[in-house]
Amino acid sequence: MASGMRTIGFKLVMIITALMLVSLAAITLLVSVMVSGDVRITAENNNLNVNKRSAAEAEAAFNTVRSNTLALLGTVSALAGLPGGLPVSRRAAEVFFEQNQNVAAIVSPDSGGNNDLPESLINRRFFLTNDLDPGLIEGFIASQEDAAARCRQGELLVLNAAPVFGLPVLAMLCPYYGESSGENSQGAAVFIFFSTEDLTGTFGAGVNLSCLIADGGELLIHSDAELINQGADWSDVPFIKTLWERPERSLQILYTGNDGERYFGAFQKLTVIPAAVVTNVEYSLVFEGVAATTRRNIYLTGAVLFLAILFVWFFSKTISGPLKNLAQASRLIEKGQFDVQLTPKTRDEIGLLTHSFVAMSRGLAERERLKETFGRFINKEIAERALKGELSLGGENKRVTIFFSDIRSFTAMSEKLQPGEVVAFLNEYMTAMVDCVEQTNGVVDKFIGDAIMAVWGAPLSSGSAARDALNCVRSAIMMRIALKEFNRGRGGDKKPVIKIGCGINTGDVVAGQIGSSSRMEYTVIGDAVNLASRTEALNKPFATDILITENTYKLIGKYLITEEMPQATVKGKEKPVRIYAVINLRAPEGPQPKPETLEELRKILGLPRPDPGLINSYQDEKKYKIGN
Repeated sequence: MASGMRTIGFKLVMIITALMLVSLAAITLLVSVMVSGDVRITAENNNLNVNKRSAAEAEAAFNTVRSNTLALLGTVSALAGLPGGLPVSRRAAEVFFEQNQNVAAIVSPDSGGNNDLPESLINRRFFLTNDLDPGLIEGFIASQEDAAARCRQGELLVLNAAPVFGLPVLAMLCPYYGESSGENSQGAAVFIFFSTEDLTGTFGAGVNLSCLIADGGELLIHSDAELINQGADWSDVPFIKTLWERPERSLQILYTGNDGERYFGAFQKLTVIPAAVVTNVEYSLVFEGVAATTRRNIYLTGAVLFLAILFVWFFSKTISGPLKNLAQASRLIEKGQFDVQLTPKTRDEIGLLTHSFVAMSRGLAERERLKETFGRFINKEIAERALKGELSLGGENKRVTIFFSDIRSFTAMSEKLQPGEVVAFLNEYMTAMVDCVEQTNGVVDKFIGDAIMAVWGAPLSSGSAARDALNCVRSAIMMRIALKEFNRGRGGDKKPVIKIGCGINTGDVVAGQIGSSSRMEYTVIGDAVNLASRTEALNKPFATDILITENTYKLIGKYLITEEMPQATVKGKEKPVRIYAVINLRAPEGPQPKPETLEELRKILGLPRPDPGLINSYQDEKKYKIGN
């Protein structure tokens, strides 16, 4: 059956692949050989023609502005020297501005000199219509002293004045030689300010977009007014660099722009001014029609494939249906939902697979219920390893960190509560504390009445003894914070405020399953465990909540803010033990959060400062002795 399925699948793949290859090959051949070449030739010719027309319009516009302006200056200069000629010259200027409404002003910083230049000629209507201040002209000219100097040497320049005027306005700098100019004298610099809105409208029409760029790379005319107003500089665009490096006055090339798009670009250098008209058309737009044809062919291919797939679906639905149900059931099992409902509908291999799958899901459900039951009595990680058979009788030597915690005055509290209230209170308290242990990769070893014993480093370590120890201290500090939240709103006999003490020690232990053949538990034993228990008992006389031994301090002391307590001789130890009170984790960078001292910690926890005279008042516990 499996062999037959592979054969059917192979045939279906071959059929669909053949259809795709034939269809796509036909599309590629049609587009590449019969259409693309002609489309490209047509697009290049059209782009070049548009560029030539735009260049001719720009050339004519600049020639007209320049010749008309120079004629006006000659007329005004001649009339100004005649008796009664001043009113006539002013009228001549008014007539000029009426006929050339795109000219905003004709100004020269050299007026009044030996060049017979008149005073500034301002088109008041232009400034009123566009709500502009004629004073902008003076500021612009003052900022162009270098350009004016070049103009006096005989250069004809064009500058973008749009950033100053807020409109598409150019400033043409023309050298002017009046009748009084000597044979070797410099020309005067004349600034002709005029609007380019008419040219902008023709440059930006259609898919072929033209623009005017000065020889320095400054953008002079463009359909995007924002670029002009910002004074865009395209000198770093590779195509613009090529434009001025090539000796040809006109050329068309295919290039890639800074935006990553490909363009057909044509340029025409002007003769009247040092600038060039550039015309671009996007490569993708040129072949948009070809792409549309390709898409239609793809749709046709898709329709053919759909019919083929439809046929395959009808042919294979008796197989795909049961497999789909199995796949859905596997996803449910993946999410932890093991109680799946599947009924074998056939007597072939798929029916057998379905029957086996249902049996497997029932086995997994039973195993999960068993693990969940175990997890309520022992650590889930230990339960998982026990179910897998990874734990056996016997033990192994491990270096671990042991934790003990105990509720202060629990006996007195429990005497004021009913048994059910004691159990409910302990369950709520234990839930909050155990969560802190599990969040830091610890294992709860056992509950001893109101006390908790937990271990870090067995059965699995976080990587090193130091990391296990630091995780243990983090858990204790988390318990401190969780206990503060637990006590919120508590007070009185029925809801007493809880205070705890925590003892932490790091050392070598024997870890493993200990007990009888009928009952056992995973735990750790050794002198290090006893020392952790004795250390926890020292919290009461020292008025602290978290104490660590010297063993733990040597591993992770640099990460903690601690205060060394008086040495204590605990039961089972001949020599005094060095004990440290944990105040806080040390911040790796930035300001250190509170508390920073033991006094601050006691104030936060509401613990009284211990009386040195009474520090040995708990000798009857026979767990420790304070002092040497």
